Amino acid sequence: MLISNSFKFDDQSEQIAFMKRYSFATIITSHNNLPIATPLPFVVNEVNGKVLISGHFAQANEQVKYIEHHTSLIIFAEPHAYISPSHYEKHESVPTWDYISVHAYGRGRIISDEGAKEKALKEMIAYYEKEYLVQWDSLSAKFKQGMMRGIIAFELEVTSIQGKKKLSQNKSEQERKNIVAHLENSNNAVERELALFIKNLKP
Repeated sequence: MLISNSFKFDDQSEQIAFMKRYSFATIITSHNNLPIATPLPFVVNEVNGKVLISGHFAQANEQVKYIEHHTSLIIFAEPHAYISPSHYEKHESVPTWDYISVHAYGRGRIISDEGAKEKALKEMIAYYEKEYLVQWDSLSAKFKQGMMRGIIAFELEVTSIQGKKKLSQNKSEQERKNIVAHLENSNNAVERELALFIKNLKP
């Protein structure tokens, strides 16, 4: 990812918080020089200084075959918005797009042990809807085993991470105020969310 000095986002604790907040992401793995991609929900943890990302594929997903042998890229990206040149003070200006993105690289490890697999699945349930754990625990062993057979759980240890915050840092304070005012009044919730990130930029 091309990252200019103006848009650096390299605080790892912030990167991890961002990945946890926007945890529905896309995992990309190469096979025969062609990328294979799957959008998935993930659980992100930091354990003993390591960043671990877990999730699961449908068993029929061919990407499963390659994540242990090739480096995968997981792209976490939200929020974003079109930025009109009408907000700028100079007439000679062009449109752009503001956004935040974190790219996490690493090799996956298939979780084959059934106990560890169920533990990873329950961790995901607890992260996204812990109330469902009660229902999950009440399901029959036959039903749960059938569901578990249909998925391939995996964990990826992050070996490299890149972050970018393109939030009009290269614009004047007044121009950023114009952009924030516009985004805050948008009917689009994602644009209103982006306005908060721009307002909270550290000088």
